[in-house]
Formats: sequence, structure tokens, C-alpha cells
Amino acid sequence: MTSMTNCTYTELLSGIESSASGAQTAHIPENWMQGRTTYGGLTAALCLNAALPLSGGRPVRTAQVAFVGPVSGDVTTTPTLLREGKNTAFVQTRMMGTDGVAAEAIFTFGTARESALNYANLPMPDLTSADDTPSYFGDSPMRPGFTNNFNMRLAGGSRPISGSKDADISIWMRHKDTATPIDATTLLSIGDAPPPAAMSMFTAPGRISSMTWMAEFLTDNITTTDGWFLARHTAETVRDGYSSQRMVMWNADGEPMMIGRQTIAVFA
Repeated sequence: MTSMTNCTYTELLSGIESSASGAQTAHIPENWMQGRTTYGGLTAALCLNAALPLSGGRPVRTAQVAFVGPVSGDVTTTPTLLREGKNTAFVQTRMMGTDGVAAEAIFTFGTARESALNYANLPMPDLTSADDTPSYFGDSPMRPGFTNNFNMRLAGGSRPISGSKDADISIWMRHKDTATPIDATTLLSIGDAPPPAAMSMFTAPGRISSMTWMAEFLTDNITTTDGWFLARHTAETVRDGYSSQRMVMWNADGEPMMIGRQTIAVFA
């Protein structure tokens, strides 16, 4: 297991050690932290990475992740095959850290089947292209540490703590690490990078914490151009200290890749 203060996404994955039981141990470096815990997208990606050997080679269809506790330093993720059929497999993963359970996840894998139906109604918003959109953070010292691993560009909506009446943001994103493969694990690793849409409504700084994340992969052919994906995050409710938001991700050609829902604790 590679232990470094800073490393790229591909370096982090290459440093994972697997035991005979299938458990995977990784070290989370400082440049992937979000406050006192690991960036949630990376936690989800590590859970998926541990589940893949039990998938039978089937593409991932859904991910359900609960961020149970803080994640930092050395973590071990153990996969368990819950059920396997002819076309599908259900795999549970549990990530353990120094403080106990850090994350629980269930992944559904499913083989593509022939069907007379071919329908999708998820058009990408008419926004500026990634190349024509300015940097989301620029040189801001308020940039969360983990976001330095990504290029992020605000194509629609308002910035955090802007007092906006709406909570609907669209951001172009890609890994700065050009060696990063374009696959389902990478898509999960970047999908949680935008700040919660509810933060656009903040009028003063306040903490947030992701609690659960459900993602559905809409294709087993995950591709894009120049590594870019567009994510649209929309808060549907913000009340009682919690926000429920939905998200959609497209590739650079406007093809829908993933949809999801997230529950976020809001301390504001």
C-alpha cells in the first residue's frame, strides 16, 4: 500500500493492496480530504473498486452509498456477494477506518439484454461548452483541498454563499490526472465534486455533510471527449437541517451517463 501526502487518482488506485479474502486496503492522502473526512466521491469509488471482483464482469447499474463516519488515513474495504443470478449480482461493501465503520455501500451489477425499447428523456442543458466556460474556483483560497484534483467550470447557476433564491447549478468537470481511465469508477469518483446546490442559497458560511448518495448508471459504455462531464445538481428541498437533491451527468457529447439522489446535512 502506497502512503503519500499527495498523489493522483491513478497513483492512489495503483497503491491499493488486496488480501486473499478480497478486502482492499488504501491510504487516503491529504490532497483528497474535505475537512476532516475524505471527499465522498473518492469514498464511493473505492467501495466500487472493491466490489468489482465479485461482479462477474457485469457492468455496474446502481450504487447506494451511506457515508457513516469520517474517512482518513488507512482504510480497508471488504466486499460481500449478497446474491448472484444469471444476469445480475448484488455486492455489499463495508469501509473501515481507524474510528470504525466509515461507509456502507450496495452495488447492483447487470448484464445488458436485448430489448425492443431504446428511450431516454434527459436532454443536456443548453450551456456554454467546457472550453468556453471559466474556472469555477480560479485562485480562490476558499477552494476545498480535494477539488485541486479536478478542473471545474461553472456553466449555470450561482456560486456558494451568494444568497441565491434558486439551488440549481451546472458544472463541467474532469480529472486533472490525464492517466485516469474513463470508466464507471471514475464517473463515481467525480460525480460528487460539485458543492451541494443548497449552498448557493447560503448568505453566510456554513458546514455541510453528505449522508447518503444513490447513483444509477445509464450506460455500460462510459465515454467522453477530453475527460469532460457536465453535472447538474438541483436541491428539491432544504429544510429542518437537511437537503434532498437530484443530479444528472452527461458526457461532452450530451449523452446521459448517470443520474442520482443525495441527502445532505446542512448546518446553516
